Amino acid sequence: MVRGLVRQFKNGPRAVDGIDLEVAPGEIYGFLGPNGAGKSTTVHMLTTLLPPTDGTATVAGFDVATEGPKVRQVIGAALQEAALDPHLTGSEHMRLQTALHGLPHDQRKKRGAELIERVGLTEAADRRVGGYSGGMKRRLDLALALVHNPSVLFLDEPTTGLDPQSRSALWDEVTRLSREDGVTVFLTTQYLEEADQLAHRVGIIDDGKIAAEGTPAELKAEIGRASVVVCPHDGSRREEAARLLDSFGERIDDGTGAIEVRLNGDSEGLVGVVRAFDSAGIELSSLVLNEPTLDDVFLAKTGRHLEGAADGEIEAEGEAPIEETIAVGAGARSS
Repeated sequence: MVRGLVRQFKNGPRAVDGIDLEVAPGEIYGFLGPNGAGKSTTVHMLTTLLPPTDGTATVAGFDVATEGPKVRQVIGAALQEAALDPHLTGSEHMRLQTALHGLPHDQRKKRGAELIERVGLTEAADRRVGGYSGGMKRRLDLALALVHNPSVLFLDEPTTGLDPQSRSALWDEVTRLSREDGVTVFLTTQYLEEADQLAHRVGIIDDGKIAAEGTPAELKAEIGRASVVVCPHDGSRREEAARLLDSFGERIDDGTGAIEVRLNGDSEGLVGVVRAFDSAGIELSSLVLNEPTLDDVFLAKTGRHLEGAADGEIEAEGEAPIEETIAVGAGARSS
């Protein structure tokens, strides 16, 4: 739970400006926003890597400012830059991580092998990480974050730069962690599709403030209803098709001559449209359902598209990037 959380960097603006958040156990919470919005700074505070300037935050019931060691015992973290040694193999990383977390010696090899298999890296386990692809490094970093069975997992833009196949594999694993293991996942992302696909709820942050929060469906419903566009196969029945479609909502004139209506909230939606045209014997050459997107939500809430984000997260003046302070491996770190 987060209340009035602030991070003010020296001689700079507030990177995080009084935000409130609440994430339920077992939930995947998508933290959506452009570079520089305050996503990573928020994660660094919640994982005890940065002290808050003001406000309070608890993770799994522990205060991040006063109970840091307890917080680190129950969290796993895979941040933007995987803290991996290119000269070590995947298996060697797992042995080191299990040792750092104090697993009994006779359990370390088994636990490491289980997690390596879980993220699909068994065949590459004895290869040096320097030869891994970006997707393989991300999956290994995720496995390292899970060594101690954390109840809360922080993933800071985990799929940035990954190919579609690697991104899909990571999505599957995150979903499984939440659904089957009950892990609470706090996921920061710039990708609208990622938030829409994975998150039970989404928070949109912009300029350090929460601009909107809710389920993807709720947020999209706030800004508009879905619309339907039809094109009859027989052009001579165009007017008839237009009158029929008008019964489902308000006509939209986009200047292209398309037959489009914004569906009424009480209509049967796409199913009702299909049934009506089938009953009228009007064959359609195309039928398209246009639904609001999270980019539409972002535009409505912030006045700009997500793609127009500024480059770079805010860093404290004179401080080294946070990633440089993290020990080899992911998961709960000491500070």
